[in-house]
Amino acid sequence: MLQIPTDLVQRISREQAWHYQIVPMAFSANSISFYHSNNVEADDLSSELSIIFGLPVCLEVIDADVLKKTLVRYYPQDNLKTKNQVQSYSGAYDDFLPRVISEAKGIGASDIHIEIYEEMARIRFRIDGKMVERYRISSEEYPALINKIKIQANLDIAEKRLPQDGRIFFRSNVGEFDIRVSSLPTMNGEKIVMRLLSKDAGQIQLSHLGFSDEQLELYTRSVKRPNGIVLISGPTGSGKTTTLYATLQLLNSDETNILTIEDPIEYTLEGVNQVQLKEDIGLTFSSALKTFLRQDPDIIMLGEIRDKETAQMAIRAALTGHLVFSTIHTNSAWGTISRLVDMGVPPYLLASTINLSMAQRLVRLLCPKCKKQEPISPSLFPPAFVMPSDLEFHSVAVGCEQCYYTGFSGRKAIYELIPMEAEVSQSIRDNKMDVQEIKSLEQLKFLKEAAWELFATQQTAIEEVFAYFI
Repeated sequence: MLQIPTDLVQRISREQAWHYQIVPMAFSANSISFYHSNNVEADDLSSELSIIFGLPVCLEVIDADVLKKTLVRYYPQDNLKTKNQVQSYSGAYDDFLPRVISEAKGIGASDIHIEIYEEMARIRFRIDGKMVERYRISSEEYPALINKIKIQANLDIAEKRLPQDGRIFFRSNVGEFDIRVSSLPTMNGEKIVMRLLSKDAGQIQLSHLGFSDEQLELYTRSVKRPNGIVLISGPTGSGKTTTLYATLQLLNSDETNILTIEDPIEYTLEGVNQVQLKEDIGLTFSSALKTFLRQDPDIIMLGEIRDKETAQMAIRAALTGHLVFSTIHTNSAWGTISRLVDMGVPPYLLASTINLSMAQRLVRLLCPKCKKQEPISPSLFPPAFVMPSDLEFHSVAVGCEQCYYTGFSGRKAIYELIPMEAEVSQSIRDNKMDVQEIKSLEQLKFLKEAAWELFATQQTAIEEVFAYFI
């Protein structure tokens, strides 16, 4: 497959590349060069491209398979379009932003990053947790693009010194969805990050998220208790919010009053009272929680426990007969307990109120169409690593049209669950924080074991789970 620089890729549109079956090779002030396959009549193609671009065109023949791989890699078509569908291309600047957003949504990107540097600006997509550069734009055009985004997000275009947050409702042929917009002043100008959000959580099911049968049964039993706290930990982007929404979807009924305080509201849940956090006017997690307790709730969902006051309010809500869900930033399920103790929550209260502590991560999955099986080698693993089970083979990433030649397609969550059983609760009351000494946890699957299982079943590659084996 050819390696094409980003500034060269964007010289032509995705529609032009697929329609004419061409890939840019070189641009100059006097001529343009393209790669093409020998399936197209060169003279007719050269004449038509010369008219379009207003310059003499040079063509170089490459293998049709190489051309196809390059087109898929650099001009990916979204899942909602057929490969033969050709859309009209407009070079007008107003058409650029909707095309970028539609492309990002179509190929499954979660975020769009628009960044400015000293001599150039670029647009990157986050796809399956990894950043991919898609466009470069001139520094002169960058301010106009930023202002266009800020106007649509109802942000102050005159304020360039302070961060701002806004929201865009986007409607196109790829569907209707919300976009969370965050602007950040940098040395060379404002950086914009747009998070693509879904409007409907109705399709999210707990059984589809990656739980094993035993973990799903344990989690479901914990979240169906009438009161207590369920805490989910993990880094940003590990799928905690998706797990919470799937849980609320399971518990949502006409008989329950569910209240949430979120930052931001990522999905719309019919029948759930959702509140957007607004710290600039005093609507914080802790202040909202105080009001929630006067709203006769059955279930409360806090977007995140960030401080001692919020943690204590969550404990108070659980003690007064409510079921509370929240997230917290820790490295493990047991680390959540230690973190709350460090915040000043008495251990005896934690032992009495926590139903379940869970940690989760997202792991990229190998593309099932092109992954390749290879023999296991000891050099794959860290020094002194002992394999939990004997393996002869593992799978590696290859890349195909289905996965845009990345070798990976989609992600799966892995989980670590600690239920508050008698021995665990007693250890917390006694402030014994060494998880290795709790015998009842010896049979539980931790993140390391869950990662190994994905690798052993050849669902993912060693580079995706290597950190868990160190």
